[in-house]
Amino acid sequence: MAHVLVTGAAGGIGGAVAEEFAAQGALLTLSDRDPEALERTAARLGGKTAAHAADLTEPDAPAALVEEAWAARGPVDVLVNAAGVYPSLDMAEVDARAWDRLFAVNLRAPVLTTAAFARLAVAGGRPGAVVNISSGSALRSRPGGGPYASSKAALEMATRAAALELGEHGIRVNAVSPGFVQVSSGCNPVSAEYAAAIGANPLGRPGSPRDIARAVCWIAGPDASWITGEVLRVDGGSSTGALHLPRIWQPGDTRATPLAASAATTEGPTP
Repeated sequence: MAHVLVTGAAGGIGGAVAEEFAAQGALLTLSDRDPEALERTAARLGGKTAAHAADLTEPDAPAALVEEAWAARGPVDVLVNAAGVYPSLDMAEVDARAWDRLFAVNLRAPVLTTAAFARLAVAGGRPGAVVNISSGSALRSRPGGGPYASSKAALEMATRAAALELGEHGIRVNAVSPGFVQVSSGCNPVSAEYAAAIGANPLGRPGSPRDIARAVCWIAGPDASWITGEVLRVDGGSSTGALHLPRIWQPGDTRATPLAASAATTEGPTP
């Protein structure tokens, strides 16, 4: 029975990840900064689930969380770093306090939990898997999302760096990068207008937390045992390009150059 530690487990994606692992029979240790919401999640998932409230902005909290989960319930096999915050903040308005809090949750905490997990796993001669929850914002920012995008871009590099160094110990480190997924969040409220504008993708349907959870379970599991240092984009294809933009020239536009004419002008003389 795998022991899985999930941070941000009271959130939409973290909770779905916990549910998916619970369905597979995993022993779960769940963490979140909201103790009441965390207890509700743990109670819903049943007897193999333990709750451990923690504020991961505290410098020592990430390592302590891993160490206590390990000591209380045995070695951790899978660590899922799903805790994250997304404040809307323009780059011209950012200050040190807001920046540091954002990076403490979105980057420093997963780096420190991974480091603690690696130390314990290496000392015990155990393999393991880490999955970080990134974001499509790591590749493309938007107004008000620059600090968040910066933290997720850094997280993806930290994922690759950890994978490079820990692979020799049998520890795999990957990331899952969700596209826009609508979740109920008091910390990160999203307007209907924003959801409609950002949610378009080639597959034509919104993503769900369960879509992300299934990808996390797969990449953490044995079917992905030769995959490390990767970022799995689970976004309905939205990272492939800008589907909502118009064509450069519309069909029938007199300014467009017909394909046959274009080819004729670029070919050399026929021998």
